[in-house]
Amino acid sequence: MFNRRQFLQAGAVGLLGNAAMSELFAAESAAQGPGLPGLPHFKPRAKRVIYLTMEGGPSQLDTFDHKPDLMKLAGQELPPSVRGTQRLTGMSSGQGKLPIGPSPFKFDRYANNQDGIWLPEFLKHTGGVAKDLCVIRTLNTEQINHGPAVTYMQTGFQLPGRPSMGAWLSYGLGSVNRNLPSFAVLISQGGGQGQALFTHFWGSGFLPSQHQGVQLRAGKEPVLFLNDPDGVTRADRRAQLDLIGGLNGLSQEKFHDAETEARIAQSEMAFRMQASVPELSDLSQEPKHVLDLYGPDVTKPGTFAYNCLMARRMAERDVRFIQLYHRNWDQHGNINGELPKQCRDIDQAEAALITDLKQRGLLDDTLVIWGGEFGRTSYCQGGYNPQRIGRDHHPRCFSVWVAGGGFKPGVVHGSTDEFSYNIAEGGVSVNDFHATLLNQLGIDHVRLSQKVQGLDMRLTGVAGKVRRELLG
Repeated sequence: MFNRRQFLQAGAVGLLGNAAMSELFAAESAAQGPGLPGLPHFKPRAKRVIYLTMEGGPSQLDTFDHKPDLMKLAGQELPPSVRGTQRLTGMSSGQGKLPIGPSPFKFDRYANNQDGIWLPEFLKHTGGVAKDLCVIRTLNTEQINHGPAVTYMQTGFQLPGRPSMGAWLSYGLGSVNRNLPSFAVLISQGGGQGQALFTHFWGSGFLPSQHQGVQLRAGKEPVLFLNDPDGVTRADRRAQLDLIGGLNGLSQEKFHDAETEARIAQSEMAFRMQASVPELSDLSQEPKHVLDLYGPDVTKPGTFAYNCLMARRMAERDVRFIQLYHRNWDQHGNINGELPKQCRDIDQAEAALITDLKQRGLLDDTLVIWGGEFGRTSYCQGGYNPQRIGRDHHPRCFSVWVAGGGFKPGVVHGSTDEFSYNIAEGGVSVNDFHATLLNQLGIDHVRLSQKVQGLDMRLTGVAGKVRRELLG
């Protein structure tokens, strides 16, 4: 009777090409699926996450934090007491006066709870699902620049090198569908000014590398280098993986290197994805009424609408964490012209995603998150021009929403001052936000940690508390 070491040694000298070795590594990869022992810590309300990341800093004042009374103060100086000692970015620190710029857009009220959810005229489809949204107007961050702020929102720390939230969930909870990655990333381009999109936003940090996000790209090859070269058959690839996997297995037995184990798992996943990804991206079986729900861009790879439909398809295939980046919300000089176009890119598709998930019974156990890395100032960058309002970065308060997964639907949490500049009531830190999301996935955020250089590292750092007032 062979033990595992003897079997691998035998395979290395002559059995590497047979089916038994293939089954061994497939079983070994599948065994990694359940995640860490003891997780989830308690019964989860949600099984998966779809994170609609609006990279660039959407203006809360022009989307989810309606301040009609600012019209009376248009062009007047922001009172110094409101800003206090807050440092400004280099883009507005030298302009002298900071004139107030009210939102130039018409708002409508949706949902019936509390005083309703106010949304601008170009988010009508989102208004149609407002009854499913928990709008948090008082998220706040420690960062005022894009790179560190996105890093902080995704990893709980402002410097690169920590695992992203998706990587933590892949590591802790594991994968349900062994034919698709547990953490997938899709990117769409908006119409405004863009910022760099770094891969560490969906990286695995100090966790094994098989937990990093896998980017699915637009075009004929959704995953780079996934297809076999001309002349290489599926059987050839299987034999190659068996050979390399056997050698990697011997190395792993000797050195116990987590990255060697990761290479084995990733190679096997890539082999299975050669069959699963084409099936995932084949929209030919989607009914016309579903395609129509997402809008005219849904069949164009790389659009936000296409990525939303792909997110739903991945959710029903039990992908654990699905992250959609929609870029170019960095609107410093022309909110009037750029924001409506940017919102029209996402409005119908994000509402369709929620509706589609709900109709399929998936919204109850899916967390759908919408938000950027910070908000925008109520004072005008570059001076007051009502036809061309510019807004600088603003970390003190910004709006996000969450649907499904046990969050209260149809409500607004927290309030800001009359200038949408400071939190008046119900502030939620990034650490609090992460702790609450993990809670809904059955995870005690304090207990999901990894020891690194003698310290217990976790997504929420040394802070964070579950905000139960957000939960139903």
